[in-house]
Amino acid sequence: MDIKQVTETIAMIEEQNFDIRTITMGISLLDCIDSDIDRAADKVYQKITKKAKNLVAVGDEIAAELGIPIVNKRVSVTPISLIGAATDSEDYLPLARALDRAAKEIGVDFIGGFSALVQKGYQKGDEILIRSIPQALAETDKVCASVNVGSTKTGINMTAVRDMGQIIKDTASLSDMGAAKLVVFANAVEDNPFMAGAFHGVGEADVVINVGVSGPGVVKRALEKVRGASFDVLAETVKKTAFKITRIGQLVGSLASERLGVKFGIVDLSLAPTPAVGDSVARVLEEMGLEMVGTHGTTAALALLNDQVKKGGVMACNQVGGLSGAFIPVSEDEGMIAAVQAGSLNLEKLEAMTAICSVGLDMIAIPEDTPAETIAAMIADEAAIGVINQKTTAVRLIPKGKEGDMIEFGGLLGTAPVMPVNQHSSADFIRRGGQIPAPIHSFKN
Repeated sequence: MDIKQVTETIAMIEEQNFDIRTITMGISLLDCIDSDIDRAADKVYQKITKKAKNLVAVGDEIAAELGIPIVNKRVSVTPISLIGAATDSEDYLPLARALDRAAKEIGVDFIGGFSALVQKGYQKGDEILIRSIPQALAETDKVCASVNVGSTKTGINMTAVRDMGQIIKDTASLSDMGAAKLVVFANAVEDNPFMAGAFHGVGEADVVINVGVSGPGVVKRALEKVRGASFDVLAETVKKTAFKITRIGQLVGSLASERLGVKFGIVDLSLAPTPAVGDSVARVLEEMGLEMVGTHGTTAALALLNDQVKKGGVMACNQVGGLSGAFIPVSEDEGMIAAVQAGSLNLEKLEAMTAICSVGLDMIAIPEDTPAETIAAMIADEAAIGVINQKTTAVRLIPKGKEGDMIEFGGLLGTAPVMPVNQHSSADFIRRGGQIPAPIHSFKN
């Protein structure tokens, strides 16, 4: 790609908070399987440190050459439940520690893949991994965990949903940051570069580079120039802006792939906010004419934004994947935080918005005395939205403090206002366990 094609977007960096949010190296660990968990852990450490030893240096080199910040360098690996299942171990902490040591050795921000895929039931490794999550996230700094509990093809594993309600509670009680590094998915994708939900799918190449772009501030600035125009003009503006952003992501991914000598995977063109002023998805929606996010019209505005971002990205790059769209995490978006504090945005409206955003109920603090069954029911609601609508949904909840408190995470994870939760019980619903069957439109063969 000719670098001249992206020179007009360089102004985005200083004025509009544009950045490449992450380059994530996906690494298969299937050849690290061993019946002895300590030997497996050593193989995991050795492979990651060998394959990703130059990841951070190459990322910094490309950022310096192009003048484009690359904020995070990360690694995702094969779901660890698959690696651990070959052993006789009753917990997978040695594997979590190996991931953490490897991440620190190569200097990445996070490593994802302490994961299990249980959308249609548990295998031995899945149960052990899920039980290991609270302690694993408490004992490690860089490790992120995820569990996929449903898909359009399989339905929803409600036994896993029930279990994850308690696991989230246990994780939050053991460490301040643990629950912020744990995601529960439906329809999880295998090439997601964003944490905490990234893992390297078994259908992927041995090692790949995936890129996650950002740029809510860039979109907002573009929309300021067409203030008051019709939705046709609005949509075209978002699409053209997303095109420019994605071209930069493709350039960075191509350069990283070439220099690291690994396959180029995808560009995830999600608009990922940060706590910085001017880098908010909420403010983009408000620029469309909403007084504050959460008011009537918010879901329609997000639908337009999400769809046009995808259209612009697909025009710019034939390797678009991941989650791709707009993220709406509360703690990581200063506009979302302001809307919650003003009483304009609540959990019910956020749930409606998740029907058409990239992910779901993301980085939301709830009272620490919220029952595990209520957390499980929130997971079930999000999984149902994903399964029925054939899209990825997820839950990342942090049960800490009491309603009205502000929970500080720091960095990109930001600050989360503790939001009120419906006090009526879902316990009898959740205790049923079993499987919610796949929807009728899943049968397409």
